[in-house]
Amino acid sequence: MSQQQDEQSDKQKYEFRRVIEELQEYSGSGTQLVSIYVPEDRQISDVAAHITQEHSEASNIKSKQTRTAVQDALTSLKDRLKYYKTPPENGMVLFSGAIDAGGGQTDMVTKVLESPPDPVESFRYHCDSAFLTEPLEHMLADKGLFGLIVLDRREANVGWLKGKRVEPVKSASSLVPGKQRKGGQSAQRFARLRLEAIDNFYQEVAEMADDLFVPERHELDGILVGGPSPTKDEFLDGDYLHHELQDLVLGKFDVSYTDESGLYDLVDAAEDVLAETEVMKDKQQMEEFFKELHDGEKATYGFEQTRQNLVMGSVDRLLLSEDLRSDVVTYECENGHEEREVVDRRKNTPEHDCTECGATVSAEEAEREDVIDHLIDIAEQRGTEAKFISTDFEKGEQLLTAFGGVAGILRYSTGV
Repeated sequence: MSQQQDEQSDKQKYEFRRVIEELQEYSGSGTQLVSIYVPEDRQISDVAAHITQEHSEASNIKSKQTRTAVQDALTSLKDRLKYYKTPPENGMVLFSGAIDAGGGQTDMVTKVLESPPDPVESFRYHCDSAFLTEPLEHMLADKGLFGLIVLDRREANVGWLKGKRVEPVKSASSLVPGKQRKGGQSAQRFARLRLEAIDNFYQEVAEMADDLFVPERHELDGILVGGPSPTKDEFLDGDYLHHELQDLVLGKFDVSYTDESGLYDLVDAAEDVLAETEVMKDKQQMEEFFKELHDGEKATYGFEQTRQNLVMGSVDRLLLSEDLRSDVVTYECENGHEEREVVDRRKNTPEHDCTECGATVSAEEAEREDVIDHLIDIAEQRGTEAKFISTDFEKGEQLLTAFGGVAGILRYSTGV
């Protein structure tokens, strides 16, 4: 996939994720929110016919309020379908219904999402008190699935690397005695008992891994094993893992810790192997940013400073947190002074006093848009590459919490 396609894919996923979050906030007073998933190969006429049938059957709903709401939603969706001759690539998803607006009032919401990231696999009609968004969420899940195992002779942890996210799942502690033999036991007997305990522990670890990984073996992109030597070597050389999992082992790596934190250390240690996965791409971007921040002059962060550099065309890569959920409000006073303020998406637009002349700009006079949309529009005009950064690792979390979710790596030092 080209750089431009990557950027379009990231932006599309962000836009879909934003709509999904909005849909998840809606609720209906009854089973009156309609969701329809339409595959690419489904005839629009078939979908319209299904909606007509559901509209007719809705007349049997006892509650007048629910009956009216469902029929209104179906009418709205059928009207939207008139604009399509065929479903777009990958299909489409339609949502409509009367949502609770508070105070006993309702608002009608209708949304159509075209060309989701993955193909819609089958036609699905769903009517409930909430919109059906789970299939879309699954499409947006990070791609790439790796099994993780860290162990020494004391403990072990197994888990997943799913896209950019490490998920610890199972752990075990061993009963392997220390190397110092107990009094009264012969050295040979103690050594034999210790080897048996090690073997039993390795079998327990393998059983955990088999239970977790074998059912997903056809989806796995690989397995990483970490720990001190000789533990990880003994474990792999002893063929404890299921034979199909043995073939999926990409490598063994030196890891100091074997608790849950060891799983994260394993991902770091396997950087070369994972170089093409999303999590390592994000980490490399943030590592470069922090290097420039501390030792160079080509780092920018925060909304306003980064925006200024974007407008100047000096930003090579724009780094945006995937979890950034804010709007930018642009105020222009009667004297032509323009200022911006970043606000929480859930809060109302405040009025603003111009810092240059003191003139008050009301909320109604201000322009408001999503921060990411605002910055990406500028980036596209300036030929700047935009990267979405996960919060599922430490430096990615710092981008959101310490830098406001916005940063950049510059083409040259600007002093801004």
